[in-house]
Amino acid sequence: MARIAVVRGDGIANEVMPEAEETLRAAAGAASFPVEFEYFDWGSDRYLEQGRGMPEDGCDALRAGFDAVFQGAVGDPRVSGSIVQEQVILGVRFGLDLYANIRPCRLYHEDLTPLKNMGAGDIDHVVVRENTEGLFVNVGGFFKQGTKDEVALQEEVHTYKGVERVIRASFEFARRHKRRKVTMADKASGLRYAGGIWRRVFDEVRVDFEDIESEAKHIDAVAMEVIQHPGEFDVIVTNNMFGDILSDVTSGLVGGLGLAPSANVNLEGVSMFEPVHGTAPDIYGRGIANPMASILTGALLLDHLGCAEGGAAIRRAVEEAIAHGERTADIGGGLNTKECGDAVRNRLR
Repeated sequence: MARIAVVRGDGIANEVMPEAEETLRAAAGAASFPVEFEYFDWGSDRYLEQGRGMPEDGCDALRAGFDAVFQGAVGDPRVSGSIVQEQVILGVRFGLDLYANIRPCRLYHEDLTPLKNMGAGDIDHVVVRENTEGLFVNVGGFFKQGTKDEVALQEEVHTYKGVERVIRASFEFARRHKRRKVTMADKASGLRYAGGIWRRVFDEVRVDFEDIESEAKHIDAVAMEVIQHPGEFDVIVTNNMFGDILSDVTSGLVGGLGLAPSANVNLEGVSMFEPVHGTAPDIYGRGIANPMASILTGALLLDHLGCAEGGAAIRRAVEEAIAHGERTADIGGGLNTKECGDAVRNRLR
């Protein structure tokens, strides 16, 4: 039995995650793949009550007793800054060394994209983002803060180990999911050192995957071409900052963050799965949040645990529900959160 740690998080996560959990359980059951959930109260309420969003030994508990983590969005306007996100989301990412952030981008219906002449499946690529290095290591500082001479420094860190393993993971993902091509996006022409190590390591790793087409391109070219010719891309691997931005751009091509799942993966350990969207406090409590990103995140989780049948069934059900107009308002429908979850589950087979 697969043991899954569930962190429902804050805001609309408390509305969409139950729909995703129920859908995951139903799809896994239909595939004869038993799952067990255990719930953790990590998030803003815990921070306000106890001074920490998650316990200091939280990652030890995840490593010791679980096969995966199903994580809801975290963040609350009652807590200033990003302290809870840093403690919970980044705490788990860094604590479990989740070095590859996998963000699929698939078009489920033609009316969800701003692009002309695109139908379901015509946009279908994956952004693999390095998840533990780059600008997000927060190395830097301020000088002469509060004056007109203030200086802010933000260091970017890339290691051979970090770059090599995420590039290798992108090729492994492509091979496992029968993807034809891996594109590495860098800025080697302007960022001599950071771009240089990415380009060199990519050239080293690609020789181990001669069955997969590969190419290296500059990130600005990729950002343009993924909009002009999205069907030309399959798997895109890039650094932390570039991947963060590019994956949001590609989400906009297929309906927005309400349909954007993600996986934070360590191929040698416990991985964490979370939707890309935030807590949306402006609509929390109204029951109108789109649960499909969380539901599709559950599909990624099942894929990762070896239940490909369950993951495929969820994606098929989502596509059919969308095609029949069974949607929340953000993607052109009239269903509430619970009704949308029911619509997807009714199409599981």
